[in-house]
Amino acid sequence: MNQSFLSSADAQLDLRGTPCPINFVRTKLRLEKMTPGSLLEVWLDPGEPIEQVPDSLTMAGYQIEQIEKRDGFFALQVRHPVK
Repeated sequence: MNQSFLSSADAQLDLRGTPCPINFVRTKLRLEKMTPGSLLEVWLDPGEPIEQVPDSLTMAGYQIEQIEKRDGFFALQVRHPVK
């Protein structure tokens, strides 16, 4: 059975309740451990986290694929670049 409809991400990181800039640092560290081309889904709080983390990741060279508003948080999908 194909489970890609559940989550297309290769890994998930729940950073709800994690303040800035720690959530960005944890996201970046997790991405650095992943293989190039893989997709990480990060759960972030509304407000400063969802406003700051995607911009910081983009400036660090990561590709934001999708930001989805969910029940009380945001799911950010970010791709590890293929060099």
